[in-house]
Amino acid sequence: MKIGVIGGGQLGRMLALAGTPLGMSFAFLDPAPDACAQALGEHIRADYDDKDHLRRLADEVDLVTFEFESVPAETVAFLSQFVPVYPSAESLRIARDRWFEKSMFKDLGIPTPDFADIQSQADLDAAVASIGLPAVLKTRTLGYDGKGQKLLRKPADVSNAFAELGSVPCLLEGFVPFTGEVSLIAVRGRDGETCFYPLVHNSHESGILRLSVASSNHPLQALAEDYVGRVLKQLDYVGVLAFEFFEVDGGLKANEIAPRVHNSGHWTIEGAECSQFENHLRAVAGLPLGSTAKLGESAMLNFIGDVPPVEKVIAIEDCHLHHYGKAFKVGRKVGHATLRCPDRSTLDRQITAVESLIRHS
Repeated sequence: MKIGVIGGGQLGRMLALAGTPLGMSFAFLDPAPDACAQALGEHIRADYDDKDHLRRLADEVDLVTFEFESVPAETVAFLSQFVPVYPSAESLRIARDRWFEKSMFKDLGIPTPDFADIQSQADLDAAVASIGLPAVLKTRTLGYDGKGQKLLRKPADVSNAFAELGSVPCLLEGFVPFTGEVSLIAVRGRDGETCFYPLVHNSHESGILRLSVASSNHPLQALAEDYVGRVLKQLDYVGVLAFEFFEVDGGLKANEIAPRVHNSGHWTIEGAECSQFENHLRAVAGLPLGSTAKLGESAMLNFIGDVPPVEKVIAIEDCHLHHYGKAFKVGRKVGHATLRCPDRSTLDRQITAVESLIRHS
């Protein structure tokens, strides 16, 4: 089976690494000349709205998926005329737009921060008067890793904020005084079979995920699965979906979803019976889903900007290096390490060892 992937970054690369042992081959459509997934398959260099090359991709593969939500929903809809595409264009349309996303959560009875659609500075002023400060202004589409958003703490922060974010459609969200950030990685097959990985505790720096630690018997696991299950059913979803939550007052409030394999699920490569990448491919290909059970205690640490010397990373016991083959650049995810340890105390020590290596690299 040949899989087409829209996007040729590290997520596409890791999909191919997971799919190759299953006898799958891959073609990546990506405009970047140095797309890091190209080492694992055919690279069709073209823009995401280039219909000639999209049609070429459709003609070459058995099905198509995508690695990130910056892909226009129109691209997925176009491809769907010629070849199966999972997740669907409708799933992508909703997930890539924060207003559609939050509105769906509200309709499904999933708690969210207070929010408002912002089309102008006047809309922002009115929304701040209603929701209050502090609040977060976010572009409705394309913001990620802390980009496309501004924290509004005091009235002076509000005055020119809409223009500062490019005068594009935005969403204002009330600031959530959360006690933790967690994410749930779920996978749903073509036949509706659904599996969930353990909730993951996430830590961010400058808006970029730095550390994810898989939980054991988290008290909010069942609640998170209920909320995510509602979304999967609503969208008739196929593939892996990540749902990020805030922990608030012993419950959960929805932050956002990602209709794809996700950074906070990288620990599953070594830390689960079947990784999120293999399970995504199983789902979109109509194959039985794999077990999401943990193997020991696991965590993932991102390498942002550069990767420490390989020999130092792999010298740390229980540490597995994933180098993306990307040019080093400030603020860019260029690799990660996953840890799989027999117990939590060992895991904590190994996390400290990797963090020390990051600080001194």
